Amino acid sequence: MTDTDYRRVDDVVDELFARHPPQSTEPEEFWGAQYDLGLAWVWHEEGFGGLGLSRKDQPHINWRIEEAGGSTENRLRNLLGIAMGAGVLTTHGTDAQKQRWLRPMFTNQEIWCQMFSEPGAGSDLAGLSMRAEPDGDEWVVNGQKVWTTLAHVSKWGMLVTRTDPESPKHRGLTYFVVDMEADGIDVRPLYQITGEAEFSEVFFNDVRIPDENRIDSVGSGWRVSLTTLMNERVAIGGNTVPRGSGRIAEAVDVWKRSGSADPLLRDELIHLWAEVEAARLTSARANELASAGVPGPEGSIGKLAWADLNKKITSFTLDVMGLEGTLYPGGYQLTRPTSFDTSMPQKAFLRTRANSIEGGTSEIMMNILGERVLGLPGEPRVDKELPWKDVPRG
Repeated sequence: MTDTDYRRVDDVVDELFARHPPQSTEPEEFWGAQYDLGLAWVWHEEGFGGLGLSRKDQPHINWRIEEAGGSTENRLRNLLGIAMGAGVLTTHGTDAQKQRWLRPMFTNQEIWCQMFSEPGAGSDLAGLSMRAEPDGDEWVVNGQKVWTTLAHVSKWGMLVTRTDPESPKHRGLTYFVVDMEADGIDVRPLYQITGEAEFSEVFFNDVRIPDENRIDSVGSGWRVSLTTLMNERVAIGGNTVPRGSGRIAEAVDVWKRSGSADPLLRDELIHLWAEVEAARLTSARANELASAGVPGPEGSIGKLAWADLNKKITSFTLDVMGLEGTLYPGGYQLTRPTSFDTSMPQKAFLRTRANSIEGGTSEIMMNILGERVLGLPGEPRVDKELPWKDVPRG
């Protein structure tokens, strides 16, 4: 951030605090004012939650809000919207779509979810089969999506569908925003090892979506999907966090409280801390390359590294806790959460098992990095130019 940008950002933050004191203003009101002043996504254009600056300026804004006693919890409660949907709208949406959806997304008045994966199309997203057929100024959608996070509390969903089965699989897709309260949508819980149904499967039965909810042109769904996924990977693994914070801070705290004198555990903790710092600095360098626009493969670097690190850190934490780590405080109740919460070490251990799957598996991340960063030959794709309807499916 340049000195000029710092001064501009700090001046606007000071204005926000003067009009809406962080500690005494209701969060929804505060977030609305933050959006109106261009401090929501500072790299967005003015009028749509930004100031036309750089992505690198946002952490400073968030830090100042937190230091002043304000809340940035909206970014966690509506992670899929704020971290992913906003980037899609900014890159591919019309001004009317941005005007309609961005502000209530940032204030958490409207929660968002993402519906990509299907029972027969996980890592091979382009092989999806959910159909959307035109009917006047609407589209009629039928099919099933799976592993949809927080679908049961979402107002809007990002949806990729097949609109042209005659085209090769990557070129016959179209992207929509769908009202999750529309007739014909059935959301069913999928309970995971945490005891929560954070994920759901979603069934569409003759669901009607107005054409004005289409994102970009018909047939451009793959391009829009890539924008979503790149933003998702940055959200999972590309954020620059303060040194020694997050999961490694929790591990250090548990180790200190345990009073352990085991030199092997101490060495393991030191090695983990060093790995976290290396990953943190790598993410920081990658973010230097993504000051604005659509994130590139740098998000895959962080996503791959943090998926493995989160597993190792939470495993270490439970090892230090000993028998206490085998208990699940509060009991193993089947619930449907309304936000993300992995503050309990035992729950964090279970939840991080999904880090190497969600947002693209670690194997897919390695393919992306091999092909797009290192320039290695791509894997053979024998169905790339075949019409989707002619591609063999199980």
